[in-house]
Amino acid sequence: MFTNARCIGEKKINGEDCFILKLCADPLTLKSRSEGPAEIIRHVLFGYFSQKTGLLVHLEDSHLTRIQNNGGDAAYWETTINSFLDDYRPVEGVMIAHSGRSVVTLFRFGETAMSHTKTRMEEAWTIEEVAFNVPGLSVDCFIPPAELRFASVSEACELPQGQRVNSAVAAAAYRAKVAALENSDDCDVNGSIWKTDI
Repeated sequence: MFTNARCIGEKKINGEDCFILKLCADPLTLKSRSEGPAEIIRHVLFGYFSQKTGLLVHLEDSHLTRIQNNGGDAAYWETTINSFLDDYRPVEGVMIAHSGRSVVTLFRFGETAMSHTKTRMEEAWTIEEVAFNVPGLSVDCFIPPAELRFASVSEACELPQGQRVNSAVAAAAYRAKVAALENSDDCDVNGSIWKTDI
């Protein structure tokens, strides 16, 4: 992913010296990903790689999208995903992060100050199983394992707070469904904090 990136500096992440690599989507790619009233203006990735190990320890992914409402003012959405990767272990000779934390910030702004909203979501995650070249998994099609065929996608599924899921694959199925575990009102008036621990 970062083969065409450029090094823009150094920074300490969690006490570890890192190189910062920056990658920007080119205008043709942005145009091809835009559709209808939504125009992707910018997509930038920053990868923070450990100077000691060469492993990715932090990834920042930022999108800026302009949405033109019919006859109204344009709204802008900035989506930033900060992921911190941890607990690297070798799997079939490849170092894989087995845990981490991701913070997503959605910021909507428009022509007037009253139209600004900010939403923040946080997730701590772990990977229990890793497999390569899985039968049924391809670019075109994914056939889920039998243990995931227990409910339709549109069916609501609640995971009680504190409950653990045995399989990483089953956990992914729970994450694909909408569930609000905690909504904190401790932040500013225009924002919300959603925390999930699966």
